[in-house]
Amino acid sequence: MKILPEIEAIHEEMTEWRHKIHMHPETAFEEYQTSDFVAEKLESFGLEVHRGLAKTGVVGTLKAGTGNRAIGLRADMDALDLQEMNTFAHRSQVDGKMHGCGHDGHTVMLLGAAKYLSQSKNFDGTVQFIFQPAEENVAGGRVMISDGLFEKFPVDSVYGMHNMPGFNVGEFAVRKGPMMASADFFEAKIIGNGGHGAFPHQTVDPIVIASEIVGAWQHITSRNVDPLKAAVVTVGEIHGGHTTNVIPEEVIMRGTTRAFDPHVQDMIEQNMERIVKGICEAHGASYEFTYDRRYAPTINAPEETEIAIATMQELVGEDKVDTNVTPVMGAEDFSWMLLERPGCYVMIANGAGEGSCHIHNPNYDFNDQILPLGATYWARLTERILSKDAA
Repeated sequence: MKILPEIEAIHEEMTEWRHKIHMHPETAFEEYQTSDFVAEKLESFGLEVHRGLAKTGVVGTLKAGTGNRAIGLRADMDALDLQEMNTFAHRSQVDGKMHGCGHDGHTVMLLGAAKYLSQSKNFDGTVQFIFQPAEENVAGGRVMISDGLFEKFPVDSVYGMHNMPGFNVGEFAVRKGPMMASADFFEAKIIGNGGHGAFPHQTVDPIVIASEIVGAWQHITSRNVDPLKAAVVTVGEIHGGHTTNVIPEEVIMRGTTRAFDPHVQDMIEQNMERIVKGICEAHGASYEFTYDRRYAPTINAPEETEIAIATMQELVGEDKVDTNVTPVMGAEDFSWMLLERPGCYVMIANGAGEGSCHIHNPNYDFNDQILPLGATYWARLTERILSKDAA
């Protein structure tokens, strides 16, 4: 691995930063200590620091040379509502919260790159270091966009990175096009006419109607989606009734849908409500339906992906970069930034073998060994895109 020596020299310092963040996890839009820490570090590196986007977001601006080109580099800062089971010294000190997805490591890798680039100034143009809150569940990236992220901090392209457990240290993965799916969330309330369980003919049974709807929704993925494309409709909650001999007045269903293609995403939403409306009308029930498009599909732009691939291959070799990784149905709100600007989202291996586990697991921990590699990727990507030779 071709780690920049200036970044390798601060490996121990970066590890200390990550352990501090890991010990004090903060969840969506409550990243006060974390954003304070990030802002203080950026200011100490000499960057212009801006705060307040999406409540706790931080943007550090670094300029070098006379070029007008600009790129955005993004890291997420939030933790999970999860009780940590690890026993090491830097385990979470906050009950019920932990950095179970590696955002502490993402934040520190970008800070490491900011420190190096602020000292080397080996580029021509502007780098916007974007530290985003609330990636988990509530799409803080969408909020940063709506708060005017790219109007206030213009960039030509934007880049993101996430750790990938289960793969050997020194490996990367990426692909052009869809990398991760959309994540939409729905709620359907079926309103019937309750009554005695022994006299169903005197009622409009919302439980039976809801059951029919759940089955019909599955036909969307099997009969409405192109078999060469992928989609998921999952009902995760059904609430209705309080006792055995009473047919309830209403049933509430909640769940999530996933797709890689925005057109499939549109079709799912339209067909779900069409099915609810039709089945409810057929049985004499009414309904309420809400659909929240919380995460768009994460779609990598071809040109920007080629630049990212070249950078990763430079660092670890062609054989260590999977350029056609299988996309996953998980979602990522970096997608909202990719809707606004072309860019690329990559995976960096977090390690495999004994002691490794997947993200969102109470035994997970970000691998400090990869901190210099991630920081070097950010630095070399910046130097490649904003090359002085191309100025």
